[in-house]
Amino acid sequence: MTKPELLAPAGNLEKLKTALIYGADAVYFGGKNFSLRAFGDNFTREDILSAVEFTHSMGKKIYAAVNIFARNDDFDALIDYLKFLDCAEVDAVLVSDLGVFSLVKEFTNLEIHISTQANVTNWRAAKFFHDLGASRIVLARELSREEILSVKENCTAELEIFVHGAMCISYSGRCWLSKYLTGRDANRGACTHSCRWKYNLVEETRPEENFSVGEDNRGSYVMNSKDLCLLPHVDKIIQSGVASLKIEGRMKSVNYVAGVVKVYRAAIDSYCANPEEFKIRDEWLAELDKVAHRPYTTGFFIGDGKSTEIYETSKPSRSANFLGIVRAFDAETMTATIEQRGKFELGNRVEFLQPQGKTFSQTLTSMRDENDTEITAAPHAQQTVKIKVSEPVEIWSLMRE
Repeated sequence: MTKPELLAPAGNLEKLKTALIYGADAVYFGGKNFSLRAFGDNFTREDILSAVEFTHSMGKKIYAAVNIFARNDDFDALIDYLKFLDCAEVDAVLVSDLGVFSLVKEFTNLEIHISTQANVTNWRAAKFFHDLGASRIVLARELSREEILSVKENCTAELEIFVHGAMCISYSGRCWLSKYLTGRDANRGACTHSCRWKYNLVEETRPEENFSVGEDNRGSYVMNSKDLCLLPHVDKIIQSGVASLKIEGRMKSVNYVAGVVKVYRAAIDSYCANPEEFKIRDEWLAELDKVAHRPYTTGFFIGDGKSTEIYETSKPSRSANFLGIVRAFDAETMTATIEQRGKFELGNRVEFLQPQGKTFSQTLTSMRDENDTEITAAPHAQQTVKIKVSEPVEIWSLMRE
C-alpha cells in the first residue's frame, strides 16, 4: 500500500511552517497575484523563496496555486511570475486555465497539477490533461467514491481530492455571483463570498418590502454550504488509490491548520500501519470540533450531496479559543514562552495542542511578561508571556482555552 500525501493550505509563512511541523507532507500557497485567494495574506517573492527553503529542508513539497482564469492582459506578468516560480524551485503549479497551462509548458520546466477549478468530473477529461503533460489532477468535489474509482481505473495520472474544509455552492467553485453583485470576480481571486450572505425576496411592485426566504423573519442563507469532512471515510479514500488528500483553508487560522493537519496525519498513519484494526477515534472528531467550522458534511463522496446547506446562519463555530503559540521551552524551570494571540489570565484552564505529543490541560498558576515581571493577565495581542507548565511542551504547540 502506498501512503497518500497529506496536502495542507498555507495562507502565509507562519501557517506554512505550522502545517509542515504538524505533519503535512506538502503545502500549497498563492502569490500576491494569479491565485483564487486575493484577500488572503499570500506570499511575496521573498516569502516564496523562504517557504521553498523551509519546505525542502524538511524533505517535503510545496505547490503554487496559479489557478485564475486569465485575461489577455495578464500574460506578460504571468510569464514573469512563472519563470520566477521555476527558478525558486517550487515542486509544481496548480492551473485551471488552458492559456496558463500553455505558458507553463512554453516558458518553464514546472510540474503541472490541474486545479479543481477546471472541474474534471470524468476519466476522459483527466486523461486529456494527463496527455497534455499534467502529472496530477485535482478532481471536482462533485464526484462520488465510485466515480473517483472509475477515473483511477482509466487514467494513470496522480489524483488529488479535497477531504476537509469549506465548500463552494457553485459548480467546482466557478461562480459569477460575486462579480454580478459587487464587481469582484471570484474566478480571478476576488470572491466576496456572496453565497454566505442573508437574502430576502422583493416583489417588483413593492420594492420597500422584504420577504424572508426561510421560515422565520431573519432571512435564509439559501446558498450557504456546510463544510466538508471526510475523516470518517479516510480508509475508503486511501483504498481508492488517490495520491493526495487535500485540506482547504488558505484563509483559515493557525489553529485550524494545526488541528486539522494533526488529525488527518494521525488517521492516515493509523490506517496504513494496521488497516484491519483501523477505526476513527473519538479524540480526532473532538479536535475537528475545536477549530472554526460550519456543520460538517460528506458532500458527494458518500451519497448525492443533499442536505449540504445551512439555512440559519453563515457564521462558523468552534469549541476552543486560540490563545497563543509556544515559541520556547525551558525544561529546567518548566517554563514556556508564549507568543500571545488571545486574552488569558491567571486561573484560566488551558490546553496545549502539540505537533507530535499528546494534548494536555492545566490551570495557569504563574505568568511573567518579557521583562520577567509577574503579571496576572495578558490582554494585548502578540505580547510575550512566560508561564509555568505542568508537563514538557513542544515548540510550536498551540495554547487554547
